[in-house]
Amino acid sequence: MYTHVVCWNFKDEVEEEDKPALKAAMKENFATLPGKVPGLLSVTFVDEPLPGSTREIGLVTTHEKMEDIAAYGKHPAHVAVADKYVRPYTKDRACLNF
Repeated sequence: MYTHVVCWNFKDEVEEEDKPALKAAMKENFATLPGKVPGLLSVTFVDEPLPGSTREIGLVTTHEKMEDIAAYGKHPAHVAVADKYVRPYTKDRACLNF
């Protein structure tokens, strides 16, 4: 099994009062991807990181094979979620695969 971890901060212009709804939409839409993306085993959206964290939100996905991580990144269902719910609102992306 292989794990893909991505973390972000919200863009400066995102208002604090908008963040809960944005987090909920991200979580809900990422949760629809297992079963749509081949090799994607699970998705965990982190919307309440512990104090001291350097990112506001995160995503942990697990995959059958290492190659599945790259395929996931290009899969139309993933791209649609990222383009609509994540990229317009986030900055400072950090990624770790293992």
